[in-house]
Amino acid sequence: MILVFVDSDVIISSLLSSTGAAYLLLNQTDALSLFISTISQKELEVVTERLQIDKKALDMLLNKRFSNIDLLNAKEIKKKYAEYVLDSNDAHVVAGAEKTHARFLITYNTRHFKIDKIKEDLGVIVVNPATFLQYLRSLQ
Repeated sequence: MILVFVDSDVIISSLLSSTGAAYLLLNQTDALSLFISTISQKELEVVTERLQIDKKALDMLLNKRFSNIDLLNAKEIKKKYAEYVLDSNDAHVVAGAEKTHARFLITYNTRHFKIDKIKEDLGVIVVNPATFLQYLRSLQ
């Protein structure tokens, strides 16, 4: 099993389109252990409401495919992980990846993260869904 922390933008994308890389990654790959955090879940609930995405579809996807980990102190997380992101509001994504011991952090917003520093310090590879799918195909 490959441990993967998934940014909320990837989950939203998979709910908006059934033909993109995010959808394929989250719905048609079985050898992955997928994670989100409690903070990401709150973000997802806000975004699905704003974009009028079916909340039941979100809940089904999260319950079927994801393990949810608790990240409690957002202020502490922002401080501890600020050096890994360009915007401290993204720090919880890096914290979640580290807490779950994920090998990969999947996001469409790779430019928001200091990917070399994350890989060097935490051993987590930050990639977008399409690149990750290519990697998975190379393993077959």
